[in-house]
Amino acid sequence: MHGTEAPSAWVQRWSHLVAPRGSVLDVACGQGRHLKWFAQRGNTVTGVDRSPEAIDSVKPWGRAVLADIENGPWPLEGETFDAVVVTNYLWRALLPVITRSVAPGGVLIYETFATGNESVGKPSRPDFLLQPGELLRACEGLRVVAYEDGFCDRPERFVQRIAAVRKHPGTPDSPPRYPLDATG
Repeated sequence: MHGTEAPSAWVQRWSHLVAPRGSVLDVACGQGRHLKWFAQRGNTVTGVDRSPEAIDSVKPWGRAVLADIENGPWPLEGETFDAVVVTNYLWRALLPVITRSVAPGGVLIYETFATGNESVGKPSRPDFLLQPGELLRACEGLRVVAYEDGFCDRPERFVQRIAAVRKHPGTPDSPPRYPLDATG
């Protein structure tokens, strides 16, 4: 079943940037593979999805919000999170809302399909494929720690991925130290 597979390797790789016991929002959470991952790490988790079945399945892990975020209002207006996670989902109108939902000191971990994916499978509609550099532009104002735009062969797909941090106000301008791996 979609969403029950292991957490994304990208999400796992950058999970160390999430504050211990910090709050995590999973946008379009599906069956909750990332909610489960973060809940097991001791984080407080919130998932939002339009599927009642998906929301029912993620309730054991934390807060579950049923909402059609493409056609209705953003259900978490004014809330921020220590991490916002998005995988395999793109609704361009929400990109500013998603980045605003990252709290000071928080991280955005995002991975979804990119142009080129139409040559190997679905999604293939341009509405669901990031254009070159689009995710970077959406994260202006955040400190990009890691970014990839390319082809993966297992399974075959074209993706863009980003891990980007919102600076704490008043933080010195000295170079921030965001470890590139969990061992630091």
